[in-house]
Amino acid sequence: MSADDDNPEKSRDDSARLVKRLALVMAGAFVFTFSLVPVYRIACEKILGIKLQEGPTGQQRVAGMSADAKRIVTVEFDGNVNSELEWGFHPSRLSMQVHPGELYDATYWAKNESDHAIVGNAAPSLTPSQASSYFHKTECFCFTQQTLQAGEQKLMPVRFYVDPTLPADVTTLTLSYTFYNNQAATAQLATKGQALAARSAP
Repeated sequence: MSADDDNPEKSRDDSARLVKRLALVMAGAFVFTFSLVPVYRIACEKILGIKLQEGPTGQQRVAGMSADAKRIVTVEFDGNVNSELEWGFHPSRLSMQVHPGELYDATYWAKNESDHAIVGNAAPSLTPSQASSYFHKTECFCFTQQTLQAGEQKLMPVRFYVDPTLPADVTTLTLSYTFYNNQAATAQLATKGQALAARSAP
């Protein structure tokens, strides 16, 4: 038996310090994650030249861009999960017809089918790949990591537009996401849960 086992007060102090450290790490992660959306918007404006403004009907639109109401592009949606992630994940609808230059909203459903909390990250892809520079996301769940508790399900939005300069021979785009288990963040979440459980134990 170690000296620490004979000193329950020291063990409680160690647990309290661990919980405080984990709380600080989680708080920092939250602030960092929360800041990604405005950072992305700044990047859109300063680097990509994408700026949103309110249209005549109150809806947002891309500043300085006119929609091509005569052209229709079909956007297909696909969702997959990596084999190491115990989630269900699929688009709310399989396809949508859009006018280039207009903003559109789509959603995906994700559900944690495991018995513990998991942190996931989504990796997007677009086909045909040569059209990827004409497809722009202004908001997306893929910008930040996503945490789902055991059994929790969540509606995940993505806002996008297709550039009117998309080559005329491209009539269909497929937006696909694959979710992966962020194992480091998931392990950190589990450690925090264990520490809190140990602290609350009699």
